[in-house]
Amino acid sequence: MLINVICVLNIYFIQVLLFHICVKKCGLYANALIPEYYTNDEELIIERLGKEFYITSIGKELVVGKSVYRYILVKPTDMYKEMFNLDREIVLTFSPYVPFEPRSLDAIPLAINRHQNLRIERICSVIVSKDDDVGYKLSELLKNDQEAQIVVPFAYQELIEKIDDSFFFRNRFKKHFFSRDLFASEAPLKKDLYFFGRHDLVHSFVTRHRSNQVSGLFGLRKTGKTSVLFGIQRALNKINGVSVFIDCQNPAFHRCRWNKALNYVLTEIKKQHKLSVRLQPEDNYSEAKAPIIFEDIILKMSKELGEKNILLIFDEIENITPGVSPSEHWTTELDFIFFWQTLRSLFQKLPKTFSYLIVGTNPLCVETESIHGKDNPIYGQIPLEYIPRFDVPQTREMVRRLGKIMGMKFDEILYGKLTEDFGGHPYLIRHVCSVINKISKNERPVRIDKSVYEKAKKTFIRDYSHFMEMILNVLHDHFNDEYEMLKYLSLDDIETFKEFADLSPLYTNHLIGYGIVEQNEGNYTFRIETIRDFLSSKQKYKKLNQTQSEMWAEISERRNVLEPRLRSLCRMQLQAHFGSSIAHRKVLDLLGKPRKTKNNSLSFSELFDGNKSKILFSDLPKMISKYWDCFKNILGPDKNEIIGNLNKINTMRKDAHANNVSKEEMQIFRAYVGNVEKKVDQFFG
Repeated sequence: MLINVICVLNIYFIQVLLFHICVKKCGLYANALIPEYYTNDEELIIERLGKEFYITSIGKELVVGKSVYRYILVKPTDMYKEMFNLDREIVLTFSPYVPFEPRSLDAIPLAINRHQNLRIERICSVIVSKDDDVGYKLSELLKNDQEAQIVVPFAYQELIEKIDDSFFFRNRFKKHFFSRDLFASEAPLKKDLYFFGRHDLVHSFVTRHRSNQVSGLFGLRKTGKTSVLFGIQRALNKINGVSVFIDCQNPAFHRCRWNKALNYVLTEIKKQHKLSVRLQPEDNYSEAKAPIIFEDIILKMSKELGEKNILLIFDEIENITPGVSPSEHWTTELDFIFFWQTLRSLFQKLPKTFSYLIVGTNPLCVETESIHGKDNPIYGQIPLEYIPRFDVPQTREMVRRLGKIMGMKFDEILYGKLTEDFGGHPYLIRHVCSVINKISKNERPVRIDKSVYEKAKKTFIRDYSHFMEMILNVLHDHFNDEYEMLKYLSLDDIETFKEFADLSPLYTNHLIGYGIVEQNEGNYTFRIETIRDFLSSKQKYKKLNQTQSEMWAEISERRNVLEPRLRSLCRMQLQAHFGSSIAHRKVLDLLGKPRKTKNNSLSFSELFDGNKSKILFSDLPKMISKYWDCFKNILGPDKNEIIGNLNKINTMRKDAHANNVSKEEMQIFRAYVGNVEKKVDQFFG
């Protein structure tokens, strides 16, 4: 008996071994193993595919509505692994319908869900359609979906015909992998496919909710807060949890008074989870009755949901924050107090019924102890957490993964550079990588080295400064002192920065919490170097605590930059009003002998060339003054003011290195030169 069992097992293992050798050698299942519901054309296509990939599984039929699809799993060869960063098996779906319909894509997740998560490649899938125009139709369908999986299309007919091009499959993959800029995503991420670096954060909030705790999450614009919220909702869905998203930015919410806002919350719970609980008419939500109605209905909702704890997510919380909200009643009246008194008291009274997570850019709602003379119900009650920045491994995971899909191989050193220069800010990192994609060679794959990165970084800082403005807007609009502190720090004016820091710990708490500044042993430095560069370029001449050398350098630099622009302005305006010949004579007359004689042989344009003529900076105010009608529309209306400014600029330039410059004199110089620079800048655009 034992011998017979051993013999049977030996035969079985030999068969399995031969089978896998066959699969490994030819990448193809024997026709006998292909179920009968596969057509002859599909069997032929599988045979053709087996010459390019390993066919590892023949799937069962998939039913989507009234349509039936078939699928197989293919394993990429080493070439595909290296070129496209594909390590796992790929779902290949057969769509036997003409014309190609969007519902065909619904078969792909059905196939994926039939297999273990770690087995299937989720970035990419393949679809084979009977519609010969599937490539165009698919690209039109997916072109506006930044989070869409990469789907490589083939038509039945082109795979049935003899394939002479040995690069046929590879080129099709390259076309659909390398054509999309995956770094340029603007909208919050609603799917897990391109969601990087925040899974631990998502898990911590889910854990807090399941432990019946409330939470708060804050951060600057475009730090990924909303993507985290969607991640929390996806995580709760996987464990049959319940969450409700309340967008406080929606006027339908923040325009409500506090009692009607409670009704809005209940309406959203019912709508988002399709509950049958009957809501009371909005007019019933008087100030006295609204909390009682809310308590009664949310208990019924929790019961209908299976006694589940409901997570209320309030995004863009600043829209109902006193002093910040665009609606007057939240800003100047007690609506905030009454709304949160209701939620907090019911949260404590009804354990495991609901908890809440508040999210926004501005944490004032949890930092302010009293509002209009009343205790803030959520002050000290909600743990304030700022969204963390990416560290180097998280940056590497995101950039390497997306980059390889797009045919860009980043040198290892660049992950640290990206993290340091952009402070681990994922939005900025993605968009500088988008610039790298634009300036890189079209031929892919391509290596991205330090020289390409530095070029892209300069381009980004020069041409995409609005990204930095957008991110800093919350400081500029709501924390102006902190914004001013950043300006001083960007100019290395540490003394003024520390004067602010000593006034209140909240100043530095915000800057450190937002991840813009870091502190080490009492020293403050920028975490996001590109923001420092951006601010310093805007505040180049606003440093307060300057040394004498710095003052002299600024005076010389600004005067030397201004002079050639004034020369051009004088040349252009005099020529426009008098013509070259008359203007030439007028300028020479202004110089007097002997300079008139020395410059007589020069053309009109050459008179204003600092390397050829003897015209000095001090001559320019004289020209402007004598022929003021030529300049008043540009520099006017106050002639004496402009001439006085120019003379003072010239005087300080000559005297600066001979005498010490006081702080008062430096401020006067800045006022004079700034006035002239502004008018000249406006003229030259």
